[in-house]
Amino acid sequence: MEPNTPSLQTLPSDELRAILWRFADRYDLSMFVQSVRAVARGPVARLVANGARNSHEWTDEKNSLLDVFDGSGITSVFLEPNYGGFIEGPKNLALALVAFELSWVDAGAATFSLAGNLGLAPIHERGTPEQREHYMSLAAPAEGRTPIRAAFALTEPIPFVGVETGLLGGKLRIVSWKDGEEPVLHVDKRGRFITNMGFANVVTAAVDSDDERIKGSCLVIIEKGDQGIWDRGIPTRKLVHQLSSTRDPVFSLQVPASRIVGGYTVKDGVIIPNYSHGEVIEAVFRRTRVTVGLMTSAKLLSAVEPIIRYQRARFRGGEAGEPGSPRYDLGLQTKQDVLHRLVDIWATGESSAALGFEAARMFDTLDPLEKEKERIFAERNLVGRAAFKAIGKVGEEAVEYLRLSRDAAPDEARLAALRADPLVQFVLLDSLANVFCPACKLWNTGHGANMMREAVSLMGGYGVTEDCPGFLGHKWMDAQLEATYEGPEAVQRRQMSLTMTNPVFLAQFENWIQDLRASAAGRPETGACLLASAMELWLWTLRHLQGSTDANGQKLYQSNRQGVTFPLADALCWLLASRQQILDVVNLEISAPEHPSVAEELPGVLSFLVSLCHVQAARAAGEVSRICADLVFGYNAHPEWTEEACTACEGSKPAKAGPCPEAVELQPFLLLSKKLSVCLTGSRLAKDRAATALSQVMIPEALDYPQ
Repeated sequence: MEPNTPSLQTLPSDELRAILWRFADRYDLSMFVQSVRAVARGPVARLVANGARNSHEWTDEKNSLLDVFDGSGITSVFLEPNYGGFIEGPKNLALALVAFELSWVDAGAATFSLAGNLGLAPIHERGTPEQREHYMSLAAPAEGRTPIRAAFALTEPIPFVGVETGLLGGKLRIVSWKDGEEPVLHVDKRGRFITNMGFANVVTAAVDSDDERIKGSCLVIIEKGDQGIWDRGIPTRKLVHQLSSTRDPVFSLQVPASRIVGGYTVKDGVIIPNYSHGEVIEAVFRRTRVTVGLMTSAKLLSAVEPIIRYQRARFRGGEAGEPGSPRYDLGLQTKQDVLHRLVDIWATGESSAALGFEAARMFDTLDPLEKEKERIFAERNLVGRAAFKAIGKVGEEAVEYLRLSRDAAPDEARLAALRADPLVQFVLLDSLANVFCPACKLWNTGHGANMMREAVSLMGGYGVTEDCPGFLGHKWMDAQLEATYEGPEAVQRRQMSLTMTNPVFLAQFENWIQDLRASAAGRPETGACLLASAMELWLWTLRHLQGSTDANGQKLYQSNRQGVTFPLADALCWLLASRQQILDVVNLEISAPEHPSVAEELPGVLSFLVSLCHVQAARAAGEVSRICADLVFGYNAHPEWTEEACTACEGSKPAKAGPCPEAVELQPFLLLSKKLSVCLTGSRLAKDRAATALSQVMIPEALDYPQ
């Protein structure tokens, strides 16, 4: 530790975390987090400790969690107050906190909570007023009545589960349609890996038309009491998330046409659903992917304390090392390797949590803007191609707004007008949300699962036992499933490859580079300048690839060239996560003095978190540098030994494919790469500081939940 550097005394408190993740001013959320935590570290933890994960069946013990969730407010957090909920306005951050707190102990418990919300989400987002009123009012716990339990049966074609969201394992046809009466529909649906099916009594199911009198696809609501077959199916023999119920159901039911989510119109004797299944999915998944990403973040941060405890106690009880000796007090932490590896785990947890909670807050801000945009478009009768053109024009105005906001002497009247335009503000935020959502899901769960393997390895033999402190073995395995939830990694990369080239997003990205440079002037130890250099390199690479071809003359950046677009999306994820981590820590430094309760711990925690920012920025810069260099140079043909090239050699030619490649046109890239390398100055010193702090931090006597 450098002289006069504040020391990390204890692990960050709940109060400090609330400031870091920017909900300290939300009393309702702060109290709710405590309620969810009591459930997670009480009933949920006891179930796991007692071996409830050893069964695939939905047992009475697991079922008891439903009542616990009802009583704690977890069941109703998704609902509006007029339907029995207790949080006004958008609830993305609230749901993210539920997922985080439950996953701190067990992700299966978080999953069946979120799956219930997911089952209702199509109705909430695209249902008719009548559908919302009916089902949402029944979803809240009430005295003398058990709330409805929902599930979501999307595509899941058998046997290729999760491969193609356009292939539906369900069909819809008309059974009867009498004059003057509502049509009666028949739903055939075979589901696979459907969460909550052990107890659900309402399902929103995706189906495709099997009748020329029904156009396209839609989602339809089916209920346990509907006429026909409601077969919950056999339990899925999962290795993970055993506290959630997962089955392969079969439905063959008759329902009224009013169950089509969002309603329908009739034209020339054909039922036309107001929303296709894809349109409903888009509205739902762009939000719920964020909560899944945070489930893995919670695992990483929850692993820190058990690992520290294991490392320090590793040699106690042996003959070598008396109490008071370094071997007894620090155990494995006398070695730098284990400390550095734990620093990487903690830094990843902080970075992924920062990215996930920012995405959740972003959607809370976006939701009312999106509703206002829909209102304006409906008022102006903008639909289809006209709506697309209108958004394009607003996008140009959004870029203009970003440019004016940077001008030294902007047109103040024009700037104020654009700032006050809800459509401009919607487009600005929507362009970010369209990138942040898949980036959070991709990076948090993908890289997070890799880092959970690292966490388990630091526990030695304990890591692969059922009684591993902190249930780390379970969490490692659970993380593998989270990486496939709501679309596997290829789906997220595909979405990012389209949205990250949006001019509105890229204009904001350029502004971020300038902002990080400015931040680095006052806080160089965060690694902000290093990250800005990595962002410059990424942006140059993107533009180069968009305008370049490979050695065969084929365009590089195009839809089917996933060897180009996907790695570049991966690189962007590293940048987004590291940037948000830095922004949160800078905000903590600014905002925390307003909260006296954290005054004592703040200097040490802040110093440590700043070091973690620098560590993570260095890791992000390294990944970006590697990926970008590979893409920029990897598609060029290596020069061969020609007669002219051989003549230029003095003596015998080297044993290689040909002369060293020249890259005159790529000099800007080489200059940016060199600059980035030099910007790594000090990053390893930051890692040493963080490692030293880990060897000195105090931890509680025992974990606050059973083992």
